[in-house]
Amino acid sequence: MKNCDDKLLQQARNFDRAALTAVYDQYHPLLYRYIIRQVNDAETARELTAVVFERFLAAIKNGNGPETQLKAWLYRTAHNLVIDYYRRQAHRNHLPLADTLPSDGTTPCQLAEQHLLGEQVITALQTLTPEQQQVITLKFLEGFSNAEVAALMEKPIGAVKSLQHRGLARLQQILVPQPSQPIEERVA
Repeated sequence: MKNCDDKLLQQARNFDRAALTAVYDQYHPLLYRYIIRQVNDAETARELTAVVFERFLAAIKNGNGPETQLKAWLYRTAHNLVIDYYRRQAHRNHLPLADTLPSDGTTPCQLAEQHLLGEQVITALQTLTPEQQQVITLKFLEGFSNAEVAALMEKPIGAVKSLQHRGLARLQQILVPQPSQPIEERVA
């Protein structure tokens, strides 16, 4: 796969239309899924995903951009855009409203419980360092191996494992109920 990606990248760097289309087709769904898990808003995720590809095209047009490890470059760009998005949104403190109720038979009560659990997980993830958040997201939500996460983050595998261990330990501390300790105290 890596050899195929390197060949595809070299063709894309030469502005081969088929290669550029293949890069988009291969990575757009993956990057969108990664971003939407971070920002929890479909429109924002679509916009940020588009910006990843705009930056890719601009970078190769200027003779910059990735020469190898296309996947790592695209995910780093997506991650940086998400960080920038949250920096710009720091002054806003509201939750997105759901457009519609699901049609799968979920009751409003079940939907509320799912939403509250999701909020607890998001709150817990936000207590982690940005690097721990990135490792946990890439490893467990995106399904990357430790070696792939290390390449994406440009860190040794041992550092990735350490970040993962500390992040999971912190999440367990926050999310696993402990006798007579409300979540507000666990998050603090």
